[in-house]
Amino acid sequence: MDIKGKTIGFAVTGSHCTYAEVFPEIERLVYAEARVVPIFSHTMTSTSTRFGEAGDWALRIETLTGERAITTIPEAEPLGPSHLLDCLVIAPCTGSSLSRLANAQTDSSVLMAAKATMRNDRPVVLAISTNDGLGFNAANIARLLVAKNIFFVPFGQDDPFAKMNSLVAKMDLITPTVAAALEKRQVQPLLIERYRRTS
Repeated sequence: MDIKGKTIGFAVTGSHCTYAEVFPEIERLVYAEARVVPIFSHTMTSTSTRFGEAGDWALRIETLTGERAITTIPEAEPLGPSHLLDCLVIAPCTGSSLSRLANAQTDSSVLMAAKATMRNDRPVVLAISTNDGLGFNAANIARLLVAKNIFFVPFGQDDPFAKMNSLVAKMDLITPTVAAALEKRQVQPLLIERYRRTS
């Protein structure tokens, strides 16, 4: 499906190490002439790491999209009755956000945006980045895999020998996953090899 003219919510949570992979995908959506509405978790806007100072990525994304970010639950709640979003992307989607979504805990702007989008029978696309995807969060992934209107960006193990439980989406597949999700299809293949052992 052509995403030109669609309104895509783009929610960013606290997997700071993936922001450099995610940002070009926001650019791709903007260049495809979608309206991109940023939604930020508290961790994303308030935590400085070796991957960037608090607020820097948020400012870059707001500048790119030309939109003021949604950062609170009261700001996100009207996304339901307004039917603003055609699709919501959560990228990166941390294990914490994944767990709360799977267990219906609406305690952040991102989770409220997801609830509001699903209320309108519209797709939510998850680009996971979690160190325990094959650990405790495996149950949450399984629960969401069979949930209506939840679609996953293809994912795989990013470091199976040093972090055997870690799963990360292939972020450059966000746009095709959104296009498929708008047609209520899961892009395939879902499980991919992110890491190839060379020795």
